[in-house]
Amino acid sequence: MAKKYLLFLGVFAGLFLSDGARTSAQDDSRILVNVVLVQLNVAVTDRKGNYISGLRPEDFAISEDKIQQTVATFEEGNEPAIRPATQGAGTDVGKIAEDGQTESAGTQLKAPNSQFSGANVFILFDTSNYMYRGFVFAQDAIADFIRSLDGVSKLAFYSYSRDLSRASPLTADRTQVLRGVRSSVAGDDAALYNCLLLTVKDAAQLKGRKVIVVFSNGPDNASSVPPEDVAELAQSTGTIIYMISTQLAQSEPVSSAVFERMSKATGGKAYFAKSWKDETQAFASIRDDLAHLYSLSYYPQPNPNRGWRAINVKLVGKGMQKYRVRTRDGYRLLQQAQLSTGFTSPTGGGGAGSAQ
Repeated sequence: MAKKYLLFLGVFAGLFLSDGARTSAQDDSRILVNVVLVQLNVAVTDRKGNYISGLRPEDFAISEDKIQQTVATFEEGNEPAIRPATQGAGTDVGKIAEDGQTESAGTQLKAPNSQFSGANVFILFDTSNYMYRGFVFAQDAIADFIRSLDGVSKLAFYSYSRDLSRASPLTADRTQVLRGVRSSVAGDDAALYNCLLLTVKDAAQLKGRKVIVVFSNGPDNASSVPPEDVAELAQSTGTIIYMISTQLAQSEPVSSAVFERMSKATGGKAYFAKSWKDETQAFASIRDDLAHLYSLSYYPQPNPNRGWRAINVKLVGKGMQKYRVRTRDGYRLLQQAQLSTGFTSPTGGGGAGSAQ
């Protein structure tokens, strides 16, 4: 029997959108497949917040709209990714590597054995007029955080006030990123949600783990985009958002609640520093969180729902229920145009889309 090579259609940011159909090519040696590869970043902790390591794919149960899913790839922290030995019936696509080459189930994938392998981290810094006090201390904390992320594939440094400044686009050059930090200046109103939406769109174009770390010293007073749209787009593109905020933002109850909801919805965390010295501790906590994330992916089972899909991840097995699981709680199949021209929550309809 001739070898069958599987090609992915509709590739976007490492995702493959599916309507559940396979289309045969003109000859028997090629099959065209439309699928969605959904990637989850999962933190597992005990009741005291200590990270739980050493879990295996069979310890996780994933459901989407209450439909049970099969783990396709699994990675813990800085370990190489693996494909579980057990695949769902007929799930040939579960044996396809990211580069399109077939692999036998249960094998270890080629992946860099470095901390945060494949991670792309965007830092979004508040340079509005809220930041006049303590500006240099904040720059120092961000610079120390950047130096501590040696294992991250690439870093970007953006700043925002009324407009977004891509001071250092995504790069592996830490020196360039640090120059971007030191060149930032404060002034003007704060359009956090407008600028965060643009940052999410930049991150959405990438494969692998995507992280945005936001440092904000005050509420948003100039955006036209609601924070709910930003959170939903981050969820749907698999982008984790961490929020670090100081007392000025914390004194604004609405902003505090939004920061908490947004970070939680995407699988991240929100930190409220009581003093400028606490910022360094918040950045260290984020670095520690990234180092302990489990990365799981699955190819969704047939699902007629073209809108919001709820994801549930739980641990199975004796004694596992006592641990806490943190990850995003769902995603929406997106039109590619939504990522290039603006995001508006769809009210229905079909068509090609993307989710991670």
